[in-house]
Amino acid sequence: MAGNTSLKKRHRLEALARRDALDPAWRIEASLTIAESGTELIAVEPGAVVSGYWPMRSEVDVRPLMAALRDKGAVLCLPAILDRTTMVFRELVRGADLVDMGFGTSGPGPDARVLGPQLMLVPLAAFDARGHRVGYGAGYYDRAIERLRAAGGDPRLIGVAFDCQETELVPDEEHDVIMPEILTETGLRRLA
Repeated sequence: MAGNTSLKKRHRLEALARRDALDPAWRIEASLTIAESGTELIAVEPGAVVSGYWPMRSEVDVRPLMAALRDKGAVLCLPAILDRTTMVFRELVRGADLVDMGFGTSGPGPDARVLGPQLMLVPLAAFDARGHRVGYGAGYYDRAIERLRAAGGDPRLIGVAFDCQETELVPDEEHDVIMPEILTETGLRRLA
């Protein structure tokens, strides 16, 4: 287990260094390409709840994709960190104020409605061709997805990253949630 943790940390640091090294203008263009292909390839029913994320640092900016999915009738939400172990998804309403969520990201405040996403756009630090992922190391998404499943939900999971964040092999751990689909600037990969 400790070996897997150090390997994951190494994959995270190396993948994030590659992502950080991307030209900022290229990242914007690639994010728009991801939004265009995601809009074409991701079907949502009107009223479907879709969780995205507010980008931090050099992450893929999914806001254009989220806007396009809203235009298709999706109800949007963003993650909100409640404490050291708990993340929920609060409704993102156009024009509502966002608050600091820590980690350099923002989200809806405590008055926003908590929703159960049916489709989740999950930020990745690193991933492999099997859909195994490395997040930022705190396990928020793994626990949140497990809570949704325990409550009877079965959200469609789509990991979002740049191709340069792919790594050869992410170490498996029992609690890890696998991404059946990965969306990058080269398209949507269905892995499972």
